[in-house]
Amino acid sequence: MTDLTTRYLGLNLTSPLVASASPLCDSVDGICRLADAGVAAVVLPSLFEEQLVLESLAVHADLERGADTFAEAAGFFPDLHTYNLGPDGCLELICQAKARVDIPIVASLNGVTVGGWIEYAKLMQDAGADAIELNTYSIAVDPTRTAAEIEQGYVDLLAAVKAQISIPVAVKLSPFFSAPANIARRLGEAGADGLVLFNRFYQPDFDIEEREVVASLALSRPEELLVRLHWVAILYGRVKADLAITGGVHSANDMVKSIMAGARVACTTSALLQHGPGYARAMLRDLDAWLDAHEYESVAQMCGSMSRDAVPNPSAYERGNYMKVLSSYTLRDDILAV
Repeated sequence: MTDLTTRYLGLNLTSPLVASASPLCDSVDGICRLADAGVAAVVLPSLFEEQLVLESLAVHADLERGADTFAEAAGFFPDLHTYNLGPDGCLELICQAKARVDIPIVASLNGVTVGGWIEYAKLMQDAGADAIELNTYSIAVDPTRTAAEIEQGYVDLLAAVKAQISIPVAVKLSPFFSAPANIARRLGEAGADGLVLFNRFYQPDFDIEEREVVASLALSRPEELLVRLHWVAILYGRVKADLAITGGVHSANDMVKSIMAGARVACTTSALLQHGPGYARAMLRDLDAWLDAHEYESVAQMCGSMSRDAVPNPSAYERGNYMKVLSSYTLRDDILAV
């Protein structure tokens, strides 16, 4: 049997397979099932900045009865008092999970301002979280804010959190930065222990009959892995932080690709939701078989072997390959005949 262990965020993991946030991770029983199936670590569902704001405003509720602070947003957000476990429930889940499983528990905070992040990062650490993931889900809709201002806000947020806690911190990034390599480098220099590529933005859909904007949620597809492989392969060896891939990881082959690109871990959600927690066991069995068949002694041995600096033709990750790919497509004869 090959050595599947890896090291991510300074944590020793039994394998590179991590369960990212999903309904499977929001209960102790679900986390136990994932651990029993061989998942090496679990990322808990995010605690949202809006939930922290609501909690901080709760003490003023009686004094401001009738003042709807979130009037405009009320139709777009769920009932944030009951969304997932809430602030107290999140801390309790960390405590209970740590008492039941031996795998690392990564807590997650979702927001864009310092606000209550530092306070809850410290509480999560005190509850037993092994690391924290800053899930910077932000839509830049203000036309007066520049990209530089937004990026600096992420760096400042990370620095503020890192200054107050001692456990590792990963930053989950969007794929829509104009200069992903630069923001990755800056976050690494600011102290990020890990970078998670990439956040999946859930786009709204239109109901054209009712003329309403409606929520739309679809599980990831394997082809979504490609943009993640691309950027992890470019960043490998160029940033101080460990790299993780999330989105599009559905099989052992996807894990192999992620690790070859340079990721320390491959995070999956959709595959486990589709097939159940036990599917992790099959993914790891297939990973072990693939490594053995290709004469790898360990996961670490192949990490970064397909990164930009490791392949004979690094232009495959650059502009030159764009024209090559476009010119490689050939129309079928039956299409031309129509």
